[in-house]
Amino acid sequence: MKNRLKVERAILDITQEELAKRIGVSRQTINSIEKKKYVPSTVLALKLAKLFDKPVDAIFELEEGD
Repeated sequence: MKNRLKVERAILDITQEELAKRIGVSRQTINSIEKKKYVPSTVLALKLAKLFDKPVDAIFELEEGD
């Protein structure tokens, strides 16, 4: 699954740590999502979308084979 999490963070000029605190997860979770090592739950994806004020599919996109 592709994601634009790092880009969206840069737009808001926030660190992984700050993003993690805002949505109630660890910095490592944010790092793992950005590196495509972890696929977030639906709830987590919705929290991220709400924080960035964008639809979920503007942040996450399925790749061939997902």
